[in-house]
Amino acid sequence: MTTGFLQRLQRERHGSTIVEFAIIAPVMMLLMMGLGDLLFQIYTQSVLTGAVQKAARDSGIEGGSANSSTIDGIVQTTTRQVVHNATFVAARRNYDSFSKVAPEPFTDTNGDGVRNTGECFTDVNANGTWDSDPGKSGQGGASAVTLYTMTMTYPRLFPVARLFGWSSSQTISATTLLKNQPYATQVTTANATVCT
Repeated sequence: MTTGFLQRLQRERHGSTIVEFAIIAPVMMLLMMGLGDLLFQIYTQSVLTGAVQKAARDSGIEGGSANSSTIDGIVQTTTRQVVHNATFVAARRNYDSFSKVAPEPFTDTNGDGVRNTGECFTDVNANGTWDSDPGKSGQGGASAVTLYTMTMTYPRLFPVARLFGWSSSQTISATTLLKNQPYATQVTTANATVCT
């Protein structure tokens, strides 16, 4: 009797679909939630990027630097239509021209690719020290080039992030580089060569 039951059980196919679904469903759900989280991040990134580009254009006009906190608030309001409980950090750095948005040039006498003590450098921001970012804080004045960055942190859409080894929050940022309108005479910093 036991042998007949085992033979019938081996031939039985009813319920195999449920077992297969029980094996495949958790993996499929995890993949779908991971993909959903990634797609939501891409959408949020595009909304943030668009808001930052609009804000940078508004900041570049005369009087824009006086309204920077209001303009930052508009970026946050626009992005909060997608993600309600996000935190934001805004940063503005200004430069005399697009070519100065780079580390200060230096003479690499020993060829190691690192600025060492005693190697001459061009002091772009006139502070007497070599800087990897010679920009000044703030929007800058007429015809200045402004690097505007908004960083946003928000909780992930799905709670499965830890299963993938991800953090439970996501941080994204958008950056744009625009030249302020020439509403006045531009004040520039004279370059000097320093060898210290």
